[in-house]
Amino acid sequence: MAMLQIGDSGPAVRKLQQALLAAGFNPGKADGDFGAGTEAAVMAFQHSAGLLHDGIAGPRTLRALGLARSDKLPSAVDRFSVQVVAQMFPQTPLAPIREHLPPVLHAMKAAGLADRVMLLAALATIRAETAGFLPIDEGPSRFNTSPRGHPFDLYDRRADLGNHGEPDGARYKGRGFVQLTGRHNYTVYAERLQQPLVEQPELANTPDVAAAVLAAFLKDRELQIKSSLMEGDLRAARRAVNGGSHGLEAFAEAYRVGDMLTDDEDL
Repeated sequence: MAMLQIGDSGPAVRKLQQALLAAGFNPGKADGDFGAGTEAAVMAFQHSAGLLHDGIAGPRTLRALGLARSDKLPSAVDRFSVQVVAQMFPQTPLAPIREHLPPVLHAMKAAGLADRVMLLAALATIRAETAGFLPIDEGPSRFNTSPRGHPFDLYDRRADLGNHGEPDGARYKGRGFVQLTGRHNYTVYAERLQQPLVEQPELANTPDVAAAVLAAFLKDRELQIKSSLMEGDLRAARRAVNGGSHGLEAFAEAYRVGDMLTDDEDL
């Protein structure tokens, strides 16, 4: 009973319908046919449980209903070879892809994000943030450095980033695959990953830590990202990670190429 969706039928669907009824979500007659009523009941339950409301009873929905022991989604790691990812990064040499793809895939799997959609989102994020598939420092720009100021002076007192003043702007500038930025974020993911990122922020550029930060950052936004992608809204998916549309074109191109190369699969 790995996944049930509209059009399916049989004893597994009947068990699903009975579980939905027991949870207070009426699918209509428990006849073993997954029709529109069952789909609507599944979606209502998913909304209530804080799950992706796609109307498909996958591992997480079935586990929440007590019908499965595990809520792990099918792993798609094997679909993302160096050759596939190279086509998502057409201007990037193969060497950094070969070096950094394994820690990224390992970190995503460890975070429970080994499904195809989240792997696509992770790689598209890297394409948008660090097109060379390298964990890198953010560079000075008009958005973080004033015309006559020291580098990253516009970050120094950004309360929304948790910065306390100079030198926090430069010390906690964007780093890594996801461009972790601000004292607050460095503190949050230092605790989450048990890494001394506050004292040694440059660790965010080491491949294993950069990959772990990326995975943890996306895990915190998984439902928002998947909901946006379910609607085909790549702009909203990018905004869920970046807070804006910077890098949207690169994100969208990488996502679409990867989506085509790794075939279709339900969100």
